[in-house]
Amino acid sequence: MFKIVSDKNKQKTMKKRVLISGASFAGLTLAYWLNKFGYEVTVIELGKELRTGGSPIDVRGEALKIAREMGIYDQIKSNEYIHTDEIVDAQDQTLVKFAINALPEYLGDLEIHRGVLVKIIYDAIPKDEVKIMFGSSIATLVQQEDHVQVTFETGQRQTYDLVFGADGTHSTVRKLALGPEEAFKKFLGVYFGFAATEEIKTGRPGSTGIVYRELGKQAVIFEFQNGVNTILVFRAPKLEWNYRDRERPRQILKEYFGGNNNWKIPQILEAMVRADELYFDEACQIRMPSWTIGRVALIGDAAYAPSFFTGMGTSLAMQGATLLAKQLHAHDDHQTAFANYNKVFKPIVESVQARVDHSLKIQLPETQEELEASFAAWSLSQE
Repeated sequence: MFKIVSDKNKQKTMKKRVLISGASFAGLTLAYWLNKFGYEVTVIELGKELRTGGSPIDVRGEALKIAREMGIYDQIKSNEYIHTDEIVDAQDQTLVKFAINALPEYLGDLEIHRGVLVKIIYDAIPKDEVKIMFGSSIATLVQQEDHVQVTFETGQRQTYDLVFGADGTHSTVRKLALGPEEAFKKFLGVYFGFAATEEIKTGRPGSTGIVYRELGKQAVIFEFQNGVNTILVFRAPKLEWNYRDRERPRQILKEYFGGNNNWKIPQILEAMVRADELYFDEACQIRMPSWTIGRVALIGDAAYAPSFFTGMGTSLAMQGATLLAKQLHAHDDHQTAFANYNKVFKPIVESVQARVDHSLKIQLPETQEELEASFAAWSLSQE
């Protein structure tokens, strides 16, 4: 907080104005805390509404403590996605059956549908205090000594004391403030497609997750009470495509899965190609020497995407946003807060990102030996 003197020589407290780009786990968590700490918060989101699609995600470790602090733990717990899981062969015969929620390494963690958690955090933010602008994005950022001048794609200009990029792996804020994505991205040699559908069923009772694997490829169906999510994952060299292109991903999926009649791949592929909302992207990590520059800071996937193979993207987003907000609350100057955020959180992020190679070997085996070992690993976990 800083103060200005009015014409009547009376001091008035003026809130620091901050802009957060991105309305997902990182951005909404940061908005919650900064509003609580007395900042004037604006959130902008490129999408026309809150994006509630996506597959189940995990809330783990420190993120669960944060959920309790935010008063949303009970809501998350009551919406926990409890399901049985199976790994099947090409004829849909069960090879391994387990309940991931009950595995020792997951005890205490909560799994929840991505959209449900986004909505829970969104609803925790008082809308009469925090301004949320959908269908908007940043065109330019110009940093000055005491503020950041922002031009939106509409042409409107505003000034803010601080700007935060919580806008995902393909962050616009990161590009404008720190440079092109390729400078910070580690491509993992994997692509994936996701779509929601009501046309495919697992044939199993209750909520179920079914996984089919072959060398370098994985297909997944998550069946909920109110719908089905389908996922195709595959290893590939760097492909020519643009993440804003809606049609090229459909062609890529046809190239890699067309003609594959194993399991339910034909039905999944058809559903994805026909889907109005197909999400397609490359699996990667974002690795940066610093997540801050001047009056701009990055959080969540924009700063340190670990990839979904680690199962820690959501938890890191909530944890990083909370740490940064608390550092800003504890220090009068943002430079100290930013420095502490980098120093404290970087070892945590790096330890999580280091897990990805093991997860890739399990989920996308490249040899027959690795494939059989991935089945054996799940079988042993049930003994």
